[in-house]
Amino acid sequence: MTRALMIQGTGSNVGKSMLVAGLARAARRRGLSVAPFKPQNMSNNAAVTADGGEIGRAQALQAMAAGLDPVTDMNPVLLKPETDVGAQVIVQGKRLTTARAREYQALKPTLLNAVLDSFARLKTAHDLVLVEGAGSPAEVNLRQGDIANMGFARAADVPVILTGDIDRGGVIAQIVGTQAVLDTDDAAQIAGFIINRFRGDPSLFDDGYALIEARTGWKGYGVCPWFPEAWRLPAEDALDIAAPARADGLHIVCLRLSRIANFDDLDPLAQEPGVRLTMLEAGRAIPGDADLVILPGSKSTRGDLAFLKSQGWDIDLAAHVRRGGHVLGLCGGYQMLGRSVSDPDGIEGPAGRDQGLGLLDVETTMTPDKRLTRVTARHLASGTSFSGYEIHIGATTGLDCQRPFAEVDGVPEGAISADGLVAGSYLHGMFRDDAFRAAYLAALGATSSMAYGSGVEATLNALADHVEAHLDVEGLLAAAR
Repeated sequence: MTRALMIQGTGSNVGKSMLVAGLARAARRRGLSVAPFKPQNMSNNAAVTADGGEIGRAQALQAMAAGLDPVTDMNPVLLKPETDVGAQVIVQGKRLTTARAREYQALKPTLLNAVLDSFARLKTAHDLVLVEGAGSPAEVNLRQGDIANMGFARAADVPVILTGDIDRGGVIAQIVGTQAVLDTDDAAQIAGFIINRFRGDPSLFDDGYALIEARTGWKGYGVCPWFPEAWRLPAEDALDIAAPARADGLHIVCLRLSRIANFDDLDPLAQEPGVRLTMLEAGRAIPGDADLVILPGSKSTRGDLAFLKSQGWDIDLAAHVRRGGHVLGLCGGYQMLGRSVSDPDGIEGPAGRDQGLGLLDVETTMTPDKRLTRVTARHLASGTSFSGYEIHIGATTGLDCQRPFAEVDGVPEGAISADGLVAGSYLHGMFRDDAFRAAYLAALGATSSMAYGSGVEATLNALADHVEAHLDVEGLLAAAR
């Protein structure tokens, strides 16, 4: 009989995703067929699945830990913010609608059946399903119609382990306070707790741990120290891309756009010993010593084009190119590099047409059809092949497309400026390929000998070792039902 266990948190970013990944790898080592599941996620960093949909990047990493190809059932509801108050709603891998926050609160209860259907399919196919919550069950003002935390846990009768983050302080209040505000039946769904991200000697927290057990009546499953290698795993939040501080090397600058999306292109570059990666914050000028500036993907191309200009980065980019610097635009970043971006149907916001950066002789028109596909491409400048994916709306045409960046199934893809300094492509994930990354960096004067994929696998194994060493994994697996 398939069992399930849900890891919820006392807040966002308490380490739930990492714990699920570590537990998935630990369960897989025991010979179990295990699948990750997150009923509802909010992220603009999505992965394209084997069944032609999209899910949150964290669930794709958890699938890797479990030894599985990601499928849409692992994250049936994905919210992709487009503005401060609205988000695109993806259900079982496909766009359903765009909804403002209050509209989504009304829509949310109708999505529970889709969530439970996806969960049931995973349970049928695997021995164990590890579920990740979203935000915190302590947000009781959002409890009505909830599908992300206790609403799902009770509907599917899945036991919950509550995770607190001691690194941010107040972990006793986090856990005891959560119990205090929960409905009695919701609190009864919780089987125990974990203390996460401890720095120093965990035994120093013995008294606090005992106090939480006494106050809540919940079983503690361990104190998990900070995992220092977490930065080597693909990040779901752009704020979590933590490149080591380096004084030299090829200087790559990525503009941290306000709606940055699908920035997993940056994870391998952050780990390259010969690369100095700067994630440029708003309010800072593009450094004059930048060798390559990357314009990443965006969930709102015209919105982020306006944001980019408001920072003065359009002026900085023009100066960078005049100095002989290179520019690479990916997906939405590619669209911004052109002469114009048009959205006649108002798909990403108010209908209209905006002047682009003019660094590529191309124009983009937004269209309602979204392209979601995995691809194998050939980089024309180096002749190297790589695997990647497309996840975008819009079509781009123009004279610079006659100098394509790559070729997919014999079809030209992307564009390069006449002087060769500016390039754009719709293809994500290219830098995960070791041969392509080495060839691309070599053309810029840097060397690469790093094996990215095997490094991620080694880090997942180290994460599982870390979890095994500090948590009662056998007890956690026994708590699943």
